[in-house]
Amino acid sequence: MAKARTPRAAKPKTEKTETKVLQMPEAAAPANGNGNSNHSAVDVESEIRRRAYELYESRGYVDGQAEEDWIRAEREVRARQQKHTA
Repeated sequence: MAKARTPRAAKPKTEKTETKVLQMPEAAAPANGNGNSNHSAVDVESEIRRRAYELYESRGYVDGQAEEDWIRAEREVRARQQKHTA
């Protein structure tokens, strides 16, 4: 005779907090005349990340605008790079 199965206890539901991490697109950094990039993609990304955090700080650490901070920081960093390469 087969044993009766016992129902599995339901796992307690835990709230998942979704964290969105913005990442830089896989575009190559602009190249200078000899084919080498002026800044490595890692340097550019870290500079954008630093500037986005500064914007977050300046707003008093208020959450909810990470994407806007990243986009603004990326624009500022890229504009600064273009000034230096022009």
